[in-house]
Amino acid sequence: MIIKEVLQQLETATHPVAKALYKTDGCKILVIAFKKGMLLKEHQTAVGGKLTVLEGCVTYIQGDKNIILNKYDETIIPAKTIHAVQAIEDSLCLITL
Repeated sequence: MIIKEVLQQLETATHPVAKALYKTDGCKILVIAFKKGMLLKEHQTAVGGKLTVLEGCVTYIQGDKNIILNKYDETIIPAKTIHAVQAIEDSLCLITL
C-alpha cells in the first residue's frame, strides 16, 4: 500500500514524495514519485545506491553529468556524491541503498 499512498500524496504535492518501501539493518528501499518538472534538490547520502525508474522519465544530475533515465533504466549513485533528480514527465522511481 505504500506506493499507492505515495501516489495519492503526490496529487496535491508541490515537491517529490518519498517513503520507505522496505527497511532492514543492511538495506533500505525508497519509493519516490514526481510530477513532471519536479526537482529532488541536490543532496548526498552516506552510502551508495541505485536509482531505478519504474514509470516515466527523469534526469539524474551529478556534477556535469546529466543522465536521462526512462522506464526500467537504472544508474548507480555513488556514496557521498552530490546529486539531484528532475522529472521530465510524471515518474515513479525506486532508490535502493
